[in-house]
Amino acid sequence: MSDASPPTVDVILPCLNEAEALPWVLERIPARWRAIVVDNGSDDGSGRIAAELGATVVTERRRGFGAACHAGLEAAKADIVCFCDCDASMDPGRLSAVVAPVVRDESDLVLAARVPVSRGVWPPHARLGNLAVTRMLHRRTGVRLRDLGPMRAAKREALIGLGMTDRRSGYPLEMVVKAADNRWRIRETTVPYLPRAGRSKVTGTWRGTWHAVRDMRKVLRG
Repeated sequence: MSDASPPTVDVILPCLNEAEALPWVLERIPARWRAIVVDNGSDDGSGRIAAELGATVVTERRRGFGAACHAGLEAAKADIVCFCDCDASMDPGRLSAVVAPVVRDESDLVLAARVPVSRGVWPPHARLGNLAVTRMLHRRTGVRLRDLGPMRAAKREALIGLGMTDRRSGYPLEMVVKAADNRWRIRETTVPYLPRAGRSKVTGTWRGTWHAVRDMRKVLRG
């Protein structure tokens, strides 16, 4: 961002056993932005490594992707917050482009659709699950997205005002649903999707994907 005095930005990084990926992720956080690593029960020293690398570390003992994301949101203090996976599958350096429409007041919520850089990066069952959810989202809200991407940006106080309650895999979808219900301007951009470090806790297995889709269906029914 080229402004002389850019708005402060906090980057929320939900983390469960990502010791291998953390150095790569944290060194790519844009300058002057703060990384908030939410340790969601790691037993590989992720929290310690993140702190040693200069990140703000928040401990969230309640397991769940949504629990970790919301703990990071509550700990944030910046005007704008971003969310990004902590597994090196997406380059945090790309967040500047995601944040820019929010800074310019052109969008209220910006999501980055994942574009796989090679075959096998995004398993077929995970892509099918994502497709099913985006179609259900469109039927429910009229919002058409290519991907319910985990990399996203919005204003912190507005996000808190949405009153999100899901603390599992439905959290990213609940954010979009409530934003749509509140007539937010929602925009989608793209980000390269890279081979992640280690094994995915959600999309790496059919079972993980099924549980995520089930959580999201609950959000849509609610």
